[in-house]
Amino acid sequence: MSIEIRHAGILLAIILRKGDAGPGIHFVTQNECSLQLATMSHPAGKAIQPHVHNAVERKILFTNEVLVIQKGILRVDFYTLQREYLHSRLLFAGDTLLLTEHAGHGFEVIEELEMLEIKQGPYAGEADKTRFPTAPDFQLHIIE
Repeated sequence: MSIEIRHAGILLAIILRKGDAGPGIHFVTQNECSLQLATMSHPAGKAIQPHVHNAVERKILFTNEVLVIQKGILRVDFYTLQREYLHSRLLFAGDTLLLTEHAGHGFEVIEELEMLEIKQGPYAGEADKTRFPTAPDFQLHIIE
């Protein structure tokens, strides 16, 4: 079961915990999301028909990203677009996080970390993001 993180009714992120995939294919994002995320679980012998993807023009204004935690523990701090701190969550080995364009975020490595980051490209360098100060430690609130 995925965890949706919302603020004022707007989807900020989706967390998939290790082992959340049920049988078959289940998209956890809505069709209009610019980065799609699904869980897939199939038995041995299941065949997926070969296919190619067609050229479909898409307009993407903001970067969404997916983090796949392979080893360690990562704290994710969630912020509004106005840079107001909301809360934090911990991600563990096997967890996946989709971050939408509707929130700011920061990270702290709690335990030695290996992760994958997947996002739309091409990367625009520093034009791709606006940095701001991390919330002070006394303000941090980790939700389990």
